[in-house]
Amino acid sequence: MRTTAVITVAVAVLSGPLVAQENKPVPKDSVRVFIPGCTKGYVFTAGRRTQDQPGSADIPEGMHLRMNGPKKVMAEIKAQEGSMIEITGLMRKGQYRPGGVGIGGGVRITPGPAPTDSSLPGNPSVSQVLIDVEGWRPVVGDCPPR
Repeated sequence: MRTTAVITVAVAVLSGPLVAQENKPVPKDSVRVFIPGCTKGYVFTAGRRTQDQPGSADIPEGMHLRMNGPKKVMAEIKAQEGSMIEITGLMRKGQYRPGGVGIGGGVRITPGPAPTDSSLPGNPSVSQVLIDVEGWRPVVGDCPPR
């Protein structure tokens, strides 16, 4: 009788966290994505897709994403620098639109900005793609040396 009670309590305790891991609903203007790659600071570099880990977005290999997320999750990801991980998060629809012509290997040729009289460079953060990170998991693979 006592072992039955212990087993029942153990199952209840262990199944609790599984219920708590439900994802929040995705806003209409966003999409949930799963992207393998590597991190350095708050920048995530999309990695190569494999047959068993295809990811869920058409983000090309080598693309940089700016990560936003809870401090705890970002600290866990920072501890994984140099290791291949897959992040799960929300991106706005239409935020990423590849322009120009793809020539392979994640390389695209795009037209440059129109010439202006100003000698000030453009703002590099304007075209930065953002992802609101919800979680991560380790995946098989190595990050390329920097």
